[in-house]
Amino acid sequence: MVAGSEIGTHFLLPGTLYAKPGVHRITTVLGSCVAICLWDQRRREGGMNHFKLPLWNGDGLPSPKFGNIATEKLLENLLLMGCDRRQMQAKVFGGAAVLNHQSGLLNVGERNIQVAMDMLRQFKIPVTAQDLGGEMSRKIVMDTSTGSILMKRAKNA
Repeated sequence: MVAGSEIGTHFLLPGTLYAKPGVHRITTVLGSCVAICLWDQRRREGGMNHFKLPLWNGDGLPSPKFGNIATEKLLENLLLMGCDRRQMQAKVFGGAAVLNHQSGLLNVGERNIQVAMDMLRQFKIPVTAQDLGGEMSRKIVMDTSTGSILMKRAKNA
């Protein structure tokens, strides 16, 4: 971090994304939702999305609550900031089965994970870290100047 620079803090709600120039600390809490953290290692800038559902089906407005829309919009915002897709790396978190006995089509977390990984593969952005699935929620904090992530899992009740 540059001496004298201030760190902006932002709490990311479900169905939203955050990517702004400067040094920011972005925090979110995930259950079955997934967050993709993108970071441009050359520009030392990044952002995060937090999506609730895997795919927008074309009904209503395209919203970042859907994984395919949230990932495209996050990448688009970073490119508008001057980031280079070839310099980006991704860290992916969430997708827990927080309700017991979720499987198949009912397990939104698994489907969210699949969409996240498929989109990153499509955009040719390497995943350098991940903590996905399981049954516990997670809190993550991203430092956009370093790309570092702090993660804490919830304790079992």
